[in-house]
Amino acid sequence: MLIKSAILEKIVSGEITVIFRRWKRASVKTGGTQMTQFGVLGIDAVDVIDEAVITAKDAKAAGFASRNELLDSLPDNELDLYHMLATLRQKT
Repeated sequence: MLIKSAILEKIVSGEITVIFRRWKRASVKTGGTQMTQFGVLGIDAVDVIDEAVITAKDAKAAGFASRNELLDSLPDNELDLYHMLATLRQKT
């Protein structure tokens, strides 16, 4: 999973705690980690969800001003929608 630096900076600051992605299959798993330029990112949970359950609170936790802004940022395709909880576990 590639995460842009701007998003990683917001994860480090605690502004973003949730990531949404559309995938054919998950490229990360619960309990996994990923090395980034900011340190080790921990994947605390990964779940397939239905778009209808996304709330304004979820959108804010993902760094978006509104639910609609979050949905507009996702590709419009038939891939599964994944909801991930991520935290920076170790700074480099």
